[in-house]
Amino acid sequence: MDPGKYVADLIRQDVVKHQLQVNALIQDIQQCSGPLELLDELNADGRGKIATLKSSIEQLASIAETEPNEDKKSELLAAVDSYKKQLNSSLVAFRKANIVSACAIDKLARENLFSMPEDQQNALRKRRDKQSLANTSSKVTDKLLSIARQLADTTQRSADTLDTLLTSSDKVGGTKGELEHQQQVILQSGKLLGKYGRREVTDKALLALAFAFFLACVFYILQKRLF
Repeated sequence: MDPGKYVADLIRQDVVKHQLQVNALIQDIQQCSGPLELLDELNADGRGKIATLKSSIEQLASIAETEPNEDKKSELLAAVDSYKKQLNSSLVAFRKANIVSACAIDKLARENLFSMPEDQQNALRKRRDKQSLANTSSKVTDKLLSIARQLADTTQRSADTLDTLLTSSDKVGGTKGELEHQQQVILQSGKLLGKYGRREVTDKALLALAFAFFLACVFYILQKRLF
């Protein structure tokens, strides 16, 4: 059996399975009568299943692009196109089901509220106001904690940068000291070379005088013997 065809068949089975799961979840959302927390849970589950379905379709499309057989490639690409259309239809149905269910839950909540005695309505409104304030306070606290963490991170980075600058400054200071030491060594070497140069000139002058004296002596001796 062709391994490529086997893998493609498995992915197509996964696509069909995930598509059925998405359709079933859309029906659950359509039938959801509350509360909103349950609708939120169904939404989160639906987004996860849709993402999985989309990933499977993309895997099948990747296999289709690398299929060497043109007939099989055309068949796979046609299947991918069909699955993408089904996915788009499911996305539209998913959004529509959410809107309809949210409106129905809100309408039911309003009807229940208005059917209550006035004192219960006031108590419920106060409870909701307190809950809203608590949620707002919690969000503000989380935001402040996030800002505090960011400031702490920034402070730590600044401290690390300062340590790096101090270390670099110490290295620069050490390099400066080494350069000054090398400069002194070079100056001393220059003085020694100058001293040796002057001594060499003196030695050459003495050697020239000695040679001249030697020539004078030779000339004097020759003159005495010849004349």
